[in-house]
Parts: sequence; C-alpha cells; structure tokens
Amino acid sequence: MLVGRESLVRLVGKRKRTLSSSAAVSLLHPDRPTSPPALPEGDAGDDADVSRTPPAAAVVRVMSDCKVGVGGEAESSGRVKCPVCGTAIFGSDYAVNSHLDSCLSRGSKRKVSQPTLLQLNFFSKPSNKSCSKDSKIQCRSVEEHDMDADNEEENPTSFDSEVASDHSCGVNLSVSDSVAYAHASREICGYNLLKNRANVNAVIGNADDKVNISSACCLPTINVDNIEKCSAGYSESVKVLETFIVGHRFHENIDLWPGASISIVREPENINDRHAIKVLYAMSGHEQTVGHLPRQLVKYLSPLIDNYGLKVEGFVTSLPKHPRDVFRIDLVCQQMVTYSEMKPGDIQIFESLWENSIRVVGYENFRPNRMKYQQNFLVMIKEVMNQHAQLFTDEEKSFLGSFGSFSDDSQRTFIRLYTRKGPWFRMCNVRYAEVLDSTKAIEELQSAGYVDLFQSTQYPSKIDLREVTDTLTITELREISKLILLKKGLNNNKKHEFVDSLCTAYEDGTCLLLPSMISEKAGTCVKISSVADSLLWRIQRLFFLNGEQDLSAFLLVDLGLVKYPTYVCNISQPIFHGRNNFVAYEEAIEVAQIMDQSLEENNVETVNRCIELSTGHISSSFEEMSGSSYGYQATFLSCFSASWVYSKVVTLGVSFLECEKRLHRNWICLHSFYKMEANSYQNTNTSSLQTLSLHKDAVKLLKGLLKRCLHDRKRGYWTLRLSVDLEHLGFANESLSVAEEGILDPWVRAGSRLALQKRVLRLGKPPRRWKIPDFAAAIRRKIPEVHVKGRPLNSETGTKSRYYGYDGEQCGVEQLALQYYGGEGGGWRGVHAESGIWLTIFGLLMWDILFADVPDVFRTQFQMAPLDLDSDSFYSSRRDLIESHLQRINDGMADEMLIISWESHLNTACRGVNWGRHTLSDLRAAVSCIGGRNLAPICRLLARDYKTWSSGMPDLLLWRFHGEDGSTGEAKLVEVKGPRDQLSEQQRAWMLFLMDSGLDVELCRVSPML
Repeated sequence: MLVGRESLVRLVGKRKRTLSSSAAVSLLHPDRPTSPPALPEGDAGDDADVSRTPPAAAVVRVMSDCKVGVGGEAESSGRVKCPVCGTAIFGSDYAVNSHLDSCLSRGSKRKVSQPTLLQLNFFSKPSNKSCSKDSKIQCRSVEEHDMDADNEEENPTSFDSEVASDHSCGVNLSVSDSVAYAHASREICGYNLLKNRANVNAVIGNADDKVNISSACCLPTINVDNIEKCSAGYSESVKVLETFIVGHRFHENIDLWPGASISIVREPENINDRHAIKVLYAMSGHEQTVGHLPRQLVKYLSPLIDNYGLKVEGFVTSLPKHPRDVFRIDLVCQQMVTYSEMKPGDIQIFESLWENSIRVVGYENFRPNRMKYQQNFLVMIKEVMNQHAQLFTDEEKSFLGSFGSFSDDSQRTFIRLYTRKGPWFRMCNVRYAEVLDSTKAIEELQSAGYVDLFQSTQYPSKIDLREVTDTLTITELREISKLILLKKGLNNNKKHEFVDSLCTAYEDGTCLLLPSMISEKAGTCVKISSVADSLLWRIQRLFFLNGEQDLSAFLLVDLGLVKYPTYVCNISQPIFHGRNNFVAYEEAIEVAQIMDQSLEENNVETVNRCIELSTGHISSSFEEMSGSSYGYQATFLSCFSASWVYSKVVTLGVSFLECEKRLHRNWICLHSFYKMEANSYQNTNTSSLQTLSLHKDAVKLLKGLLKRCLHDRKRGYWTLRLSVDLEHLGFANESLSVAEEGILDPWVRAGSRLALQKRVLRLGKPPRRWKIPDFAAAIRRKIPEVHVKGRPLNSETGTKSRYYGYDGEQCGVEQLALQYYGGEGGGWRGVHAESGIWLTIFGLLMWDILFADVPDVFRTQFQMAPLDLDSDSFYSSRRDLIESHLQRINDGMADEMLIISWESHLNTACRGVNWGRHTLSDLRAAVSCIGGRNLAPICRLLARDYKTWSSGMPDLLLWRFHGEDGSTGEAKLVEVKGPRDQLSEQQRAWMLFLMDSGLDVELCRVSPML
C-alpha cells in the first residue's frame, strides 16, 4: 500500500454520498462550467468571507425550489411556522396538514385557536400551564419548556421540545449509563452538582459501576419545590411515578389491559444490570414476568427499595398502538421508613435518589415510544446544534430542527435509510417492523426535503442509471439482459457484471430502451436527498470528530459491547472558530475522498488533479494556529484544518509519483534486458524522460510541504524522500544539504532522523565533507545478533517465511524464535506482540494521566484517548503530573499500579490497550522483570511523542525469574528477521534507545538449514 494511503482512508472514514463542494465538482467534472454561488443567508460567523460561499449553503438553497410530491404534483416549498410546536416547515398544503395532524395527535401542550389554523398565521402563542396537584407526581419539564419558548422571540432555527428538553445537555440516556458522559455532561451543561454525591455513589454502586449524580444534569430540570416530599411526621406518604415497561416483546404471550395490577420485584442477580427491577403479572394463580422497568429509572429506584424499604406497586394505564411500543404504567411508591428513623446523611441520600428518579421519569414520559436508534440520532443532532451552532446558517438550522417534528414513523424510516448503503431503495423494500405506514412516512420526508423520489414514469439520468439499476434483483437483471442484449451477458453470475454490461450497452447507444425498462422494473424508488445527506454528514463528523465512528458506536454501548472511560469534557473554546473554517475542512475531506476513490479505480488523471488542487490549497495555517487564539493546542487542533488534510493528500501523491517512477524504471530495465530493436529504444528514451519528470514532480511537492508545514510529524518522511529523490536526479550536494538540515529539524525524529544521519555519513565523505559528524560513533554501534536455523516450508521471494517449529508444527519466524529461546536459548518465557504489549502496559500505568482533566482534549463521550495524545502538547500540558507518575514507576510501584488499573478499568476502551491479548499475570511478570528503572524512560518517551514511537518495537518480549522464590528476574527484547528481511530504521532507533536504557536487546536472524 502507498505510504499515507491507510491514514487517508481513516481520515475520510464513511464516504459521502453527495460531493457538492466546488473543488469536488471541478475534480469530478473538469469540463463542467461552474457559476459563482450566491452569498449565504444568515450569519455565517465572525470570519465570514463574502468572496466565497460554502458549497453546502448553496445546496440547502435548493429547498426553496418546487419539489415533486409522491403523486407527481409540484409543491411550493416556502416555509411557515407551525402554531403548535413552533417549527419552521414547508408551506405546501400537504406538508402543513400532515405536520399539524402529527403535532395534534401527540397531544401538544400548546393551545391553538381555530382562526389561527384557518388563517395559517403561524406564530408563538402564549399559553398558561399549571401542574396538577392530585396524588400523582407530574413532571413539568414539557410545560416549562413550552412556557420558556413562549416568552422568547420567534426563532425559526430553535429546536422544538420533541428533539430534547432545553434543560437537557443532549445526552443519550441509554449511553449516559457510562460514568464517562456523566462527567462530560457536568462540564458541558454547567449545572450545579447535587450534594452528597460521594455518599449516593456509595449507595448506588462501587467504583467500577457507580453512577455519578452529576448525570442528573443531563435530565430535564424540574422544580422540586412543588413536589410533595416525605416528611418525618408521615410514615405512609404515597407518591406516583408515571413510567413504562421495557422488554415486553419477549413476553408477548401475556396479555395486559388498562387497569391490570402488576408487581414490582428487585432482580439483583440479573447479569446485565444488578439494579434491575422486573415487572410481574398474576395470571392463572401464579406471577409471570412481563418485562422490566427502564434502566435509567432503576438506577435510582433500586437503592430506595434495597436500603430504605420503599414499597412499589403498579398498574397498567394504557396499551401500545404498535407491537414495538411500550406499556404505560403508574408506580405507586410508599415510603415505609420515616425521616425520624433515618440518619441525617441518609435523609440527603434518600432525597437525592428520589429527585433523580423524578427527573428520569420526566424525561422518559416525554417520548417513551422512541426506539433506541431513533433517540440516539436525535441526541446526536441536538448535541451538535448545542455545541457548534455557529457553523450552520439559519436555514440549515431550521432544516435540521424540523426533523424533531416528524412523526415517529418518518424519523425511524429516515434513520433506517440513512444507515443503509444505497443510495437508491425501492419502495417495495422499505418496510420495517417498527414503522406502521412507510408510504405515509416517505411522503412526509419528501415534502420536507429529506428524501428524493424516482417514479416509474420518470427516466433516470445517465448519472443515476447505474445506481437505480443496482436496486434490481439478479433475476430481474437477467430478464432485461435477455430482452435487450440477446445472448450477451447471459453467462454472468454476479450482479455487478449484469449492471456493468447493461450500462455499457446504454452508454454506447446499443440499448436506448434500457431506462424505460429499468424504470418499469424498479417502480418508485427513494433516496436520501443531497441536502439532508450533506448536513447530516456534518452532524456526524462534528459529533464524533473523526470519520471512523458512526451511529453504530451508540449501538455498541447500548449492547454493552464497548465501555468508554470516565473523563471530564472541559471545553473552553471551539475547534472551528467560524463557519468558513469548517466548510474549508469539509471541502478538503471531499478532495481526500476523491483521491482515495481515484486510486481505487486507477484513475491517474483525477489523481493528478487532486494533487495539483491540494498543493494550491495548503497554506500557513499551522503557523496561524500557533497564535494567541490557540496557544499550546495548535499542534493537536491542526488536524481539524483544511491545510492539514491537503498535506495528507499531497503526501500520498508523492508516494504515488514515486511508485509510478519505479514502474517506469522497471519497464526500462525490462526492455534493456531483452535488447529491443531501435524503435523500441526510442520508446525507452521517452520513458526515461517520463521517469525524470516524475522525480522532479515529487521533489517539487516535497519542497512545498517542507516550506509550508513547519510543525508536522511527517517532516521526517518528507525530508528523507526529498534527499533520496535529489540523489536520484544527480544532485548529490543538494541531497546532502537537505539531509544535514533535516537532522537539525526538531520535528524529524526516531527512524527518520536515524536514516538521515546514515545518509549524511554516506554522502558526506571527502571531498564533499572532511569532518566526521559527532553522531557517527552512535550510528555505527553494533546490535548483538543470534542466528537460528530452521527447516523452511517455502523460499519464495515476496512471501512470508514459514518453518517447521521445534514441536514439528508449522510456524512463522517469530514463533520459531520463541521456541528457541524457550528451550536451548535460555529457558525464557515471553510473547510475540511487537508494540502491542508495550502500549498496553503504557495505557494501564498511565491511565490517570491519559484521562486527566485537561481543557479541550475531551469533547465527546466516545473517545478512547485525549485529542492531544499524538502531539507534543500531551506531555507539555501534564509535565508535572507525568513526572511524578514516572517517579512512582521508577521507585518500584509499577506492579501495584498495574493491578489497580487492571481491576478498576477492565474491558474499558482505551487506545493501545488490548484486554483480550495479554493476561494480567503476563503483564505483571513483564513489568517485574523489566524493572521500574528501565520502564520509566520507555513511558516517558511514549508520553513525549506517542505518535512517532508507538511503532517499531522489537517483536519478542521475553522474561525469566531466578532463585527458588522467583523474586528476581530479567527481561530480553528480540527483533526477529527472516533470511530476506532487513532491519528498518525505526526498529533500529528503538533498539538503540533500549540499549541506552540498560535493557538486554538482540537481533535474531532465522535462516534455513543447508
């Protein structure tokens, strides 16, 4: 794989369906003229540039045009404001009527007069709300939200209460079970923490599973002063909580009806949740389980039952309209222990638990029928709009805000489509168990501009023809192929082969009837609109801050497959200081995606255009970010700049040009070997000129990168490749000068620095240089070598060497070396883990450092490491904390620290830590034999420059104990090489550092027996 290709793929992540930026259009369609886009409407941020309109803003403006409804009629898309929920919606008759139906059917709290509805005079109308004072405890978060909205000025960009309560920080309650986001929400929301948090945590759970009371700030805030509390004089105070049953679909054989009595029983033995409370129903003389109470509620309710004797009974209040909806129930809670019987500290804990139970109920009663993925999606939108509102125009905010006003069916249908591959889906295949009416849901989404429809009466364009054809089954494609292509393509067995043959026949004009036949077979098709796709890509990118994570991250947490660590999101400044910064970053990501796609398709012309465009867009933003607005964070926030992305594209372009250069050189050698005729020599000379041109292009790109990107860890690679290419062009003196300058560059480190030093020694011989450099002796040091013989299985060049091990089984060179060292090599034990075991030890020992409270390095609840781990800022911003931690390791406390970290954070996701590959006993043995004096420098090196030094460590880590009690031990690190393998400069840099640290290091060379 080309150098930089893998990192570019990770950077791009999930590819965008719609590439709408001007740069992307110019790359994909270089002959298409581009008209200057209109200026963006609304506030585009403080740094708005009137000379450039963000491409997505122009795309959103398409919403003002007429849209085609499901029935094919044109609809006006002017926006009006709903009198019920206040959301800006499209002004067509269908959109208004369907939206009002959905609003009124949900039982909105607003009062709407008939004249208002008839005149369509949409405005916020004040309404008076009051809480009921009967025995039931009514959560007032919804009413308070509506009253707050009525007191505000009309704002079409605000999110309505159906997305999430304004008092909520937008945290998904199914995810907020983790302590990580409980801490994060504490900082983001800014709410005051409840008192006695430590005592309540002690009641709810231990350190591994405790629930931070600060998570209550993620729930709707209610006025608890009006809630009737238990007092010392009333031992039988009764409260009622409105909630619902989850998991009833697993007990569908039990029929319930409104008014049916249910029993509430604790289930501490539940392996999924030790706070579980199951719901029982008496049927035929014995009780049967009908489900459980929501996880978020039992977290606070179970301690009240276990420790304070709270008696809970209940009854069913309503039945679900859909099989996947929930049963609503009322829980009658009776306090059996009076305040006079409690200790003063217990009273505060009791009140805190009870108040949090009410907060949870207030949230759950708001929209209890939401599917988890639906709730996660809304949380993602809400969180991004809370944190990054300045990056969206008013029109975009209004468009995204309208999603919360859709019916449940529409929301679920859209999310299902958005997470599928697509882009086109046949309506006959858009059927989901949790959606009652998919057709009506699509109509609502289409009228709002979230999806586009293609009907059988329309012909697909040439651009969409292949996409629509791909929706057909292989049987349908075979039928069309028989009719149109006669016998051509009938032997195809794969779907993509049928699609390719049909589309090729249409493009060359031999099959002009193909569009009509495809339309007839496909029927009505639907896809996510370009507007929605572009904006939701932004939402997802801003929420996760990377391209590798998507909505499946929520699912992994909900299923308990991934547990994220605990940390505080202490955000002091935004990543993107204006809309233009983010739009430029988005455009750069699109260029990177096109670069990746073009390499995949071997489209050399587009690859060259990507390189040329990226070169022109790289600026000195690295230096600009080091100003007062960013300070020490410049190095780790620079990865969110357009220039950083373009530099990765150009780096990949250099690797591509050098690869093309090698191919041309091999072609020349092949022709020379066979002694081609005179006309062939002319072609050879031409190819030589092409190779020379590729060298010059690579040199030009590398010089530009080194000149503009002054603070990048790739400077070592760029400098090394520039020196090599200059030597190939015959400029040996300049190549030597570049290598000498690179050695002095503080950003050239580890293997790259070592490689440049070796080049200086080789090129700097007299008469070019007479003085021997000071580092010559260190570079020429010898690494101890051991030679092992084995019986080979293969000896082919380019394949991984395989041998028969000492046990007679087939194995690689590393396993063979392990067997050697375990036997005649000295009775060593060990593992083949390369960098893996070292990064695991570093992560466990430095856990508290990695997740320390440092501003701006934690911004989402799905991080496995701080954002600055790969930068120098990681060490500089935690210098004192790191050094004190390393001193404890140096003093021999590593084993104790390792045990505590393992037991406290077992199976918690952390970058570099592999819980399943290494056992605690192996890690303890390794740490004990390495010793604190040798381990502390290794941890310091990783803390200073994790990105550079996290690869290239020796293959084997070996250890053995001495004495009868095994109290003392020693460690050995071994790099294993096969007969055709060479030691890389990064590996050599590691081995020299380990030797300087006092560790026993060897190079084991495996060779076949003669």
